[in-house]
Amino acid sequence: AALGLGPWRVFARVVLPQLRLAICGGSLLVGLHLLAEYGLYVFIRFDTFTTAIVDQFQSTFNGAAANMLAAVLVACCFVLLGVEVIVRGEERYARVGSGAARQQQRVALGRATLPCLLLPAGTALLTLGVPFVTVGRWLLAGGADVWRWDEISLALGQTLVLAVAGALLATVAAMPMAWISIRAPGRLQRLLESCNYIVGSLPGVVVALALVTITVRIALPLYQTLFTILFGYALMFLPRALVSLRASIAQAPVELERAASSLGRPPLRALWSTTIRLSAPGAAAGMAMVALGITNELTATQMLAPNGTRTLAMAFWSYSGEIDYASAAPYALIMVAMSLPMTWVLYVQSKRMAGR
Repeated sequence: AALGLGPWRVFARVVLPQLRLAICGGSLLVGLHLLAEYGLYVFIRFDTFTTAIVDQFQSTFNGAAANMLAAVLVACCFVLLGVEVIVRGEERYARVGSGAARQQQRVALGRATLPCLLLPAGTALLTLGVPFVTVGRWLLAGGADVWRWDEISLALGQTLVLAVAGALLATVAAMPMAWISIRAPGRLQRLLESCNYIVGSLPGVVVALALVTITVRIALPLYQTLFTILFGYALMFLPRALVSLRASIAQAPVELERAASSLGRPPLRALWSTTIRLSAPGAAAGMAMVALGITNELTATQMLAPNGTRTLAMAFWSYSGEIDYASAAPYALIMVAMSLPMTWVLYVQSKRMAGR
């Protein structure tokens, strides 16, 4: 702006390039999630590749049609990955020095304040108001009898254990790949990163059947164990943790690692004291997104979970499949309530990543 550029040109030349990595990563996550989504499309009776794959597996278990549809999903994932790589580029996103601090000035919108607030207010009303009103109607119709606290507490406890453990495992597994993608980009790295995104774009039933086949034929003691389901969660939700970590590591200057190494610290300690600590907000945001995904996961959990496991999503699906929406309402309310603190974590950590 000091060089005579207007606000829009400053935004296009300075702000937007810094947002490119986050925009590309977020768009990729949304696209992959929609490719693999199942429950939403079943409820609204909208046919997709994922619903067709599940229908084929339910009828023929290992039919050629289901495998072909899964291959088409992989091809769609390749298209998304190609677009993301082209748009992302190889620009540097971290600054070397501390930079010159500048006080941000608030712009008074005046008469445009109310119209500008209508869009976020309307979005919040639709995303929160509609689910709460619908669930509230179901709860009023069911009364106190639908609150079966023994079943609800068991489902809540199992969901929390799986969500926390799966989020930790996925975030730890994503850390090396995120670091390599920023510090040592190359063809091999992009190939490995693409493989993670491809698995994330597959429906849970495809990943679950692959793990079931492997455990039954090669490692039978691991069939339907906690290890298998957590490993499946790590495969499915690794892209969520990877995108958040990649964005935060990209903003951590590599010069800090080199400076720590030059002061006599071993490579791992230098990495821990600089990049890992600076990427902690991104790791927390990634864990929150993975935990949200695990809380709502259904198909893979049904196939991989140990006997007796009944998560909130499984209980909700069971009652809603019986058209008993009143009994399903408590589980829906708890899942929505669980998403609120996780969303708050995402908001707080995103502000820390932005340096505010």
